Amino acid sequence: MGASEKRRWFLPDTPDLLGMLREQIDVTADGVSAFAAWAQGDAQRADDVRDSEHAADILKKRLINSVRDAFTTPLEPEDLFELSHGLDEVLNHAKNVVREAEVMNVAPDQAVAEMAALVDAGIGHLKVAFEHLSGDGNEATTAANAAVKTQRNLERVYRHAMSDLMQDEDLRSVISRQELYRRMSRIGEELLAVADRVWYSTVKEA
Repeated sequence: MGASEKRRWFLPDTPDLLGMLREQIDVTADGVSAFAAWAQGDAQRADDVRDSEHAADILKKRLINSVRDAFTTPLEPEDLFELSHGLDEVLNHAKNVVREAEVMNVAPDQAVAEMAALVDAGIGHLKVAFEHLSGDGNEATTAANAAVKTQRNLERVYRHAMSDLMQDEDLRSVISRQELYRRMSRIGEELLAVADRVWYSTVKEA
């Protein structure tokens, strides 16, 4: 082994962790877009949601393994982990909504469609935030704020939808739709957690 080869052997690993994180959110965005289309009535997009969840899970594991091996990281390892984990949870819960709807044999209604569209919009804002994680902190937090706003709107749709169920005399319909609505609200909570972590990690790096 030559001297130059020895020097390269001792160089620390510097994987593109932010690039991996952005790749994960791209796949997440594809899955959430498919989820929003499914919620609008395109039942065939259910498989796209599942495929995206599987692909994003692989990317999350790759990122976490790379964080462990990296000599330095562009953000604190904990922040990278939480951002990746939060994205994973958003898509996991979206997949679970699809699965529950199929198991209960209940189609997504207008409230689910509205909430799914807001999740889709929120992920779009987070994509912008992720692009600025290592640069303009103001751009990152502004985009995170926009994501938060979409999920506050989701909560309003959720509350109105739950209230409207009080007028439904079909107990089976009430129970099944309550379950879907609650799962949609949980997606919003996970998305908010990612937005909060963008804020937290950006403030620390400032």
